[in-house]
Amino acid sequence: MRPFDAADETLAVECYSGYKGDERPVRFRAGGAVFEIDRILDRWYTPEGACFRVRAGGAVFILRCFPDSGAWTLEPCPAHRKRHEP
Repeated sequence: MRPFDAADETLAVECYSGYKGDERPVRFRAGGAVFEIDRILDRWYTPEGACFRVRAGGAVFILRCFPDSGAWTLEPCPAHRKRHEP
């Protein structure tokens, strides 16, 4: 899979909505392909929004949600941050 380039590609994220809206991502579309999220490896919150380290399509990504604008960003997870996951 080629890297996602936010400058020239569109990112669309579908979320599970539980007791609060857009609780966690379940799939995303980038570069014309749809990726099912196999596992959420980590999640954390910043003043700007929520961040998720996810496994999808055999790779690990960081998805960031900015609720004030409704925008998401996607980036590959740096190799040094990957851990062995079952």
